[in-house]
Amino acid sequence: MDHSKELLQEYLSDARDAVIYKAQGLSAQLARKPLTPTGTHILGVVHHLAITEYGYFAQCLGRTVDDPYIQELLDADDPQADFLPPAHFSASGIIELYRESTAFSDAGIRALPLSAPVEVPWWIRRRHTTLEHLMVHMIAETSRHAGHLDIVREQLDGFTGLRPEAPNLPDYSAAQWAQQFESINRLAICDDHQ
Repeated sequence: MDHSKELLQEYLSDARDAVIYKAQGLSAQLARKPLTPTGTHILGVVHHLAITEYGYFAQCLGRTVDDPYIQELLDADDPQADFLPPAHFSASGIIELYRESTAFSDAGIRALPLSAPVEVPWWIRRRHTTLEHLMVHMIAETSRHAGHLDIVREQLDGFTGLRPEAPNLPDYSAAQWAQQFESINRLAICDDHQ
């Protein structure tokens, strides 16, 4: 694997790890609880990312997916279908589905050079592109949704941080965080009066 491909793989893996870190350790009820008017919830985002991995690294690379459930979602007309994991899927089952999708994707990535031509049928611009572009796109997609999970998870149970070994947050006490919140809130109120 060349250095550029290793670097892209590292960033993609880090974003995927953040997704799993934010999705673990919740009850099924909390993991399915929608917290935005559009229904954003932990398991929906993870399920969406699993199907998205299969879409880009199966369909676009000309690889087949043997799972009829995955294929049905890849072919679905409803653009929100992949955000609605079935009730019979457990939280751990959806996280495992995500792990399987990323392993499948990684196998496809390993098999090709970054310059390998690929076609993304649903892209209007740049429909004909490269594996490198798919990887960059998937890093952006996964990172964006990891940020959603970060916010939703904090709203659900107060869980914060990037990952156990590097939380990427200051080690504030509850009182310091409350003071931070109030400082930001005061600024917001001041801005309303200007």
